[in-house]
Parts: sequence; C-alpha cells; structure tokens
Amino acid sequence: MRKVERLTPLKESYLLWLENELISEGDYPDRSYFELVYLMFETEFKWSVDMDDNRLADGMELRAEFAHLHNASRTGMNRLGPCSFIEVLIGLSRRLAFVAGGTARRWAWQLLVNLHLEKMWDHLSGSKRHAALQIMNTVIQRDYAPNGEGGFFPMAWDERDQRQVELWYQLNAYVEEQHLEH
Repeated sequence: MRKVERLTPLKESYLLWLENELISEGDYPDRSYFELVYLMFETEFKWSVDMDDNRLADGMELRAEFAHLHNASRTGMNRLGPCSFIEVLIGLSRRLAFVAGGTARRWAWQLLVNLHLEKMWDHLSGSKRHAALQIMNTVIQRDYAPNGEGGFFPMAWDERDQRQVELWYQLNAYVEEQHLEH
C-alpha cells in the first residue's frame, strides 16, 4: 500500500472537511475514508464533453467555501492544484440537493454508492486502491456503459448514450428517473 504523503496543515484540514462532506450522512459514518478521499483528491478531474468545465468550477467553489469557513488563505487553497475527482463529486452532490431536494451530504454518499466506492474505507489495500483508481478513470475517460452504469448517474431507461451527455443533463435525467412517482 502506498502511504499518504506528509500533508500540510491546510491540505490535511481541507481533506478532513471533504471527508466529512462525503460520509457524514452515509451508511458507515463511523469509518474513516481518509485514504480514499486523499486518492480522489490526488486524481485530477479532466473534462471532455462541452460544458463539463462548469462542474470543475463547482468543485473549485468548495475551496472558496472552505477558506471562508475556516479563515484559510485563498492563495494557499489555490496552490492545492487542479480540480480533483472528489471536488467534482461533492460539487455534483450540491447541485443534486438544489435540483432534487435532500441534503448534499446524502447525495454525495449516493454518488459514492453509484460508483461502488462506498466499501473503500481505510486502510486501502493495494487491490482496493487499484480498483478505486480504475473506477475514477472510467468516469473521467467516460468508459462507462451507454446507460451511465459505472458513472455518476446510472440510468435504467434513458435511451441516449450517457457517455456523450454533459454531466448537468445526466444529473437532471437521473433526478427525473429517481422521482418518477411524482
């Protein structure tokens, strides 16, 4: 297993905050997911479909929020590198809460479940680490199934190839499908 690098106090505080945003309303809130959060933070989210750069902007807004809440330096936050996988995931959870209701933290957990990452608590073995990296690469490269299975938003009925659909429209179709009873 690869150890987590020695972290600056700012980066460690931010990652702990992201971990709380991810798991506090999940099924295993008593377990640590710090190694997964670290791995997801170290994985840059690269977009390939038009307008998905907006999801990176949502993710980067988390840094501004953290800086405001914790009196942290925005300059220091900007030095944390490009937008990460976990920042996009949590940014999407906030959009889901806005569109569908519920809490962003519960939606963050649901996205983790959709990706089959919910059982990746600490300590990550080499095989779990490899599996998590594969899952993230599948999402980033859009190598998931046409119905979205393997991505953030698996669909049961949408006939469009989700690999070609902007994440915002995937999110909205997912919400519609989840709330068909209304």
